[in-house]
Formats: sequence, C-alpha cells, structure tokens
Amino acid sequence: MNPRRPRLPVVLVAGLHEQARKAVVDELLDSPGVVALHHDLSSAEGGTVLASTRDRAGTVETHETPLVNDCACCALREDLVPRLLRLADGGEYRMAVVELWDSVEPQAMAEVIAGTQLGERHSAEVLDLRGVVTAIDPQLVLPYLSCGDDLSEQQLAAAPTDRRTIADTFARQLEYAPVLALAPGDEDADPVDLALLAQLHPTAHKVAYGSGLLLSFATSGFDVCAAAERQHPACALLPQEADEHGVATLVWHRTRPFHPARLYAALEDLTCAAARSRGRFWLADRPDTLLSWEAAGGALCVEEAGPWLAALPDAAWDMVPATRRVAAALDWHPEHGDRAQHIKFTAPGLDRDGLLELLESCLLTDAEYTAGPDAWRRLPHAFDDLFAPTA
Repeated sequence: MNPRRPRLPVVLVAGLHEQARKAVVDELLDSPGVVALHHDLSSAEGGTVLASTRDRAGTVETHETPLVNDCACCALREDLVPRLLRLADGGEYRMAVVELWDSVEPQAMAEVIAGTQLGERHSAEVLDLRGVVTAIDPQLVLPYLSCGDDLSEQQLAAAPTDRRTIADTFARQLEYAPVLALAPGDEDADPVDLALLAQLHPTAHKVAYGSGLLLSFATSGFDVCAAAERQHPACALLPQEADEHGVATLVWHRTRPFHPARLYAALEDLTCAAARSRGRFWLADRPDTLLSWEAAGGALCVEEAGPWLAALPDAAWDMVPATRRVAAALDWHPEHGDRAQHIKFTAPGLDRDGLLELLESCLLTDAEYTAGPDAWRRLPHAFDDLFAPTA
C-alpha cells in the first residue's frame, strides 16, 4: 500500500479591493512551489466561469466551467475542490493559494475546502486550510463600508438572486479573516482609516504586503469551526468600546427587551447611525428567539438566529457548543437568562449621546417592563412582515 500523501496546504485570499488582492497573491506566488487558482465570475452572464491556474513562471492552464443552478458561486464550489485534490495528487506544489473573486465571501469557501464530500473521499483528509487573508486598501475601507449599492449594480453579483450590497459583503470579508493584508506605506495612511480598521476587527493580524511577513502570517493555521463561531451572533465576541482619531465604537448592552413597535420605527435612524453595527437583540413579543443585527452602508439585515439558551430545556444544553454556553454565561441574568441587547456601533464621528438616547427610548418603559412577559407577548408584532417567508 502506498504511504499517505502529505496534505496540501491551502490559503484563501479574499477581498473586494481587486488590486490589493492580486498584489497579495503575487507576493505569495513569489515563493517556490506555490500555485494560485482563480475563478473569474465576471463571465457568468454568458453561462460559464473562467478558471485559471498559475505559478511563479506564469499561467499553467485555463478552462471554462459551466454554471451550476444558475449560480456562479455554485460553479466555483463544484470545480474548486476537485482541482485542489488533483494538485495534491500531482505532488508538484507545496502550497495552493485560492484567489477568490471580488464578491465571494471567504467563510463559505473555507467551509467548502474544510468539509466537502466528494464520493468517498473527504477533502479535509487531503487539503489543509492553513489561512484566510482579506486584502485591504485602508483608504477604501470607509467608502466601501458606506456603499449601499447592490452588488448587481456593480456587476459583482454571484447569481441573479444575489441581493447583497457592497457594504455588507465587504464587512463580512473584513471581519472573518484573521489576517488583513494592507497596502504598504502605513506611514502615509490616514489615521482615521487605520483606526476604523482596528476597531472593526481588533484581533486581526494586520500585515503590510511587501513586508516579507505575509507568508508566515498567512500560513499560521486556521480553525474553520472557531471562525464560524466568532461570526455567529449568539457567541460573537464584539469589540470593546474605543475612541481614537475621531473613530468611535459604542458597545451597547442591556438586559431589558425592546418594544417591537418603537424599535421598528427607529430602524432607519439606527441603521444610519454608524458605518457598521452588528450584534444580537431581544424583542419583547418574541421572548424565545435570538435575533441577529447586521448593518452597513445604510442597509440592515435582521434575522432569526435560533433560540436563546434560556428558552431551551436543560437536556438540550449538552448539544450546544461550548463557546455558545460561555457567551451565554457572560450575558446571564438571574431572571431572563442570556436574553439581552448586545450591539456594537462603529463610525467616524459617532454621535454616542444621540445613539444612546435613541436606543434607550426603544426599550420597554418601567411600566411596560413591570407588566411582565404575558403582557409583552401582546405588544404590536411590528416585525412579523420582516420575518414572513418569501414566496
């Protein structure tokens, strides 16, 4: 029997900033034994996706792959892992770099590489996801984070049904990656841009490409499950409060539910109050449902994210990830359990006082709170249309 072939290390490079992304890939390719794969989804309207492979010597091959389910990202998923497995079998390269197309989010692709089943062969047995990098041009952070245009308006949609915006896509690309590769020349960068980056993702390693440090940070290791947990609204560790170079982060935490009608009426003002806001929240008329809050570019996404742990029977707790239980313990209230408001807002020139006043006005009043949970359930169900299933 042939000995097991060593796993092929893989690094994902993501980012809407195309020039920055390509510069990062070029730097990684400058190491011997590295190959880069890229799927250009811009040709998807014609029914195909153009895939290419290159190494430091130049283009190795190109081919077209058909759309799957009228979705360019689906075609990428179907084609990417088989190509990586063939490269692993060939043994010619010691590392593969996957350059994701502009609007492709790294979380989905990281999970594909780490857990895709191909017949009887699991990709994780052959592919070793070593790192995820998002390439950033600091001076473009605020413009992209403020852009509420749909991806389709900029020919960046991955499918006809893709309704994401520039801002929310960029925010998720930035917040997921543990390594942010920045355009060199931080000494010339605007301190406001750097402060905004630092507050949006304070735990990220920020490395200037061209510094010679990128390869070691990009391949330092990556835990897909831990990364997913960090993004989940139930257990996301939100940044701490900060105020630097005119950029501020407010982390708002309360253990009283929102009045659904008053919160709904304030959504537009709250959404536009910050360049980026995200977290979890509690509506009085939906006491068992944890709700996620994500806003960027003047657009808000509110979704049901499962039950609060306090709403689950004790026997179900053993099936809940440990990180979720830890996050719940940090928010735990003797009466309400982990039900809480926990939302962070980040922006240059953030109006903290005005934002606090607006948020507090959306909570139940003392009289409403004292009336108790049975009365809360009878409050106007202002969010019902928002959560109604679409046809």
